[in-house]
Amino acid sequence: MVSSIVSIPGYDITEEIYNGSRTLVYRGYRKTDSLPVVIKLLKNSYPSFSDLLQFRNQYTIAKNLNSSAIVQTYSLEAYQNGYALVMEDFGGISLKDYFASYQTLDIRSLQEFLQIAIALCDALDILIHHRIIHKDIKPANVLINPETKEVKLIDFSIASLLPRETQVLMSPNVLEGTLGYLSPEQTGRMNRGIDYRTDFYSLGVTFYELLSGELPFKSHDPMELVHCHIAKLPPVLGERGEGTENREEIPQVLCDIVMKLMAKNAEDRYQSAFGLKYDLENCLHELKETGKIASFPIAQRDVCDRFIIPEKLYGREHEVETLLKAFERVSNPPESHARCFKSAEPPNALAPLTKGELRGSN
Repeated sequence: MVSSIVSIPGYDITEEIYNGSRTLVYRGYRKTDSLPVVIKLLKNSYPSFSDLLQFRNQYTIAKNLNSSAIVQTYSLEAYQNGYALVMEDFGGISLKDYFASYQTLDIRSLQEFLQIAIALCDALDILIHHRIIHKDIKPANVLINPETKEVKLIDFSIASLLPRETQVLMSPNVLEGTLGYLSPEQTGRMNRGIDYRTDFYSLGVTFYELLSGELPFKSHDPMELVHCHIAKLPPVLGERGEGTENREEIPQVLCDIVMKLMAKNAEDRYQSAFGLKYDLENCLHELKETGKIASFPIAQRDVCDRFIIPEKLYGREHEVETLLKAFERVSNPPESHARCFKSAEPPNALAPLTKGELRGSN
């Protein structure tokens, strides 16, 4: 179906494939060589400076990533009051749409999930190697070709070229990223810096959603979602809830991998894409060989390739112990003290006055 909504010089537009709150995405062909392309536009006719900066940012970052795991960008062209980002079209659809068609979680779909997860490890390894933090890993930002099963990561609009940055405190409504997949430190409420391990948390949420069919934390209140990411543990992966009756039990080792990815502290997550990929490849090998995944110790090959000082508080153990003991004494007083307090009860203010008390009051 030819679109009559948009006309982009130099391109034949064939269809609209995405219509979001901020962007529009079209599929078409470049007139000069009939090359199939995907073109992304800003929806706002008069975009802000921040919108334009993000558009340029995703082009600048992606064009230098020459990898089959990252969608290739061809050009950034002026269009009306903004830009048109021209990218390769490999026939991909979002992982969110692809897995929405799965009604059951069986051996075949579990095997396909593992293959996709391993491909995403390769994509993250490329980003880590180039010191890039994506900051918006989610199923909608992963494309898969339904025929070839080729997987590519997209959308670097809020990605950072800094190996580490600090997130300032701001309203949940204007936080960078997607709230359902946001790491605790990305909320700006953890007094922690953001590094490449924030993408591991978002990847864990993505895996959780693909395996269970739902997000770990479900709420329409932005502040509640922020609280959940910071303080609450997700429901146990694999528990049968409403609408999951057709899903087989998720192997325990796979649950452990996802929970490690979603650890609140970055130090407790996987520290390398290689370590995660090694565990996922073990799972895939066992599934192909035996039809099931036996438990094994995870993260045995997970070694960080850089020096990172953990953001933990050390020392003051004696002082902390003293405070805890004092709290325990106050909250649970000895029985003799409790009896003393009970015996010193004040007189009942509602008791009737005696005649002597009445005379004294006169």
